Amino acid sequence: MKNKVLTGLAAAMMLFPWTIFLLRRNAWALESPAAEIIIACYILFMIWGATFSIACYTKGKIQNKLMQVCLAVNSIYAIAGIAIGAWAIYSALV
Repeated sequence: MKNKVLTGLAAAMMLFPWTIFLLRRNAWALESPAAEIIIACYILFMIWGATFSIACYTKGKIQNKLMQVCLAVNSIYAIAGIAIGAWAIYSALV
């Protein structure tokens, strides 16, 4: 039961970053203070999703096929999130 719940959470974390496209349809989400906050929250959530998937896969010993897919996708999201975050910080400083 625990394995199914944690795998479901990892799968939900895999799909969640795509909701930014729905959120950014609103005009207020495109304005300056809100846009940066939304993007920062999504970056942190993508990094958290990868950390959660890695912890479940290694320490939780949940190594089914869906968790392997979640681990791969969430890890790619984390790498992209770190790169976008570094790019945002660099562009803010320069």
